[in-house]
Amino acid sequence: MSAAVKYTLGRIGLFVAVLAALWLVEMNTFIKLMVALAFSAALSFFLLKGWRDEMAEEMATAAERRRAEKERLRSALAGEDQGGETPPN
Repeated sequence: MSAAVKYTLGRIGLFVAVLAALWLVEMNTFIKLMVALAFSAALSFFLLKGWRDEMAEEMATAAERRRAEKERLRSALAGEDQGGETPPN
């Protein structure tokens, strides 16, 4: 399972857990949702740090791979352009 999926499911799970805990409290439903959102965000900052770092590393690796592929394609195109052949008009 990718790190992004784990982190996303963790965030959703924390939100649902906090919302379930607030369900017993007497207050407006909209306020419950907003409080659950705020508390789950704060909790995820501490509880899901490892998964967040893993996701960031995965994204950085993918970005580096795309950058390297882009450079490889650019150099291949530049090599073809410098081959002495002129494109037809």
